[in-house]
Amino acid sequence: MNFEDVAAAASKLQDGGTPVSIDSVRDALGGGSAAAISRHLAQWRAEHETPPEPPKAELPPNLVAELARWAQQFAEEAGTGTRAALARHEEELEALREAGDALEGERDAVQAQLDEASAARDEALASLAERDEEIERLNAELRNARQVAMDALVGKAKDQLAIEGKDAQLADLRTQVEKGVTQNATLSDARLAAEMELVGARTARDSLEAENADLRKQIAALRKR
Repeated sequence: MNFEDVAAAASKLQDGGTPVSIDSVRDALGGGSAAAISRHLAQWRAEHETPPEPPKAELPPNLVAELARWAQQFAEEAGTGTRAALARHEEELEALREAGDALEGERDAVQAQLDEASAARDEALASLAERDEEIERLNAELRNARQVAMDALVGKAKDQLAIEGKDAQLADLRTQVEKGVTQNATLSDARLAAEMELVGARTARDSLEAENADLRKQIAALRKR
């Protein structure tokens, strides 16, 4: 008995609608070894019979609906904490943005003040330079006036001493000397006023420089924040 005999008997039984088994094949062949028929029949089944499809794993509709409801509830409960944390982070971020805008405004205001102070300082320095020049010019004029007055007094004194009528001449000389002294006092007052203005200008300059330094410190502190 070979495979062809067993395969032919099995195919004939299958075509006739008879269940194919070891016993039915052996009956169709009129005998034979059950072991040999089983071995050849297994090879025939592998070539001719399609294995039955396994049953589909389908969940009952009630179970599917319950699982869907549970999944939705779980997602909502799991997302509650996340949504709260996200809302809290959004609030903190908004607060930080507002604080940043406020700092920007303060920085711009301080920068504007610094610009104004710098402009005022430059103007004060320019005015101070002009006053220094004016004081130097007045000092030069005062020195020249003093020298001219002294030369005139000495010349007149020499001339008057050589002229008769020394008393009248001395009186006139005294008048001229007093006039020269008055002129010198006027020049001295002008010089004193100029020096006072110089002191005031220097004081204003020092005050502006101190305000400028303070504003720079405020800007540096704001930038660090």
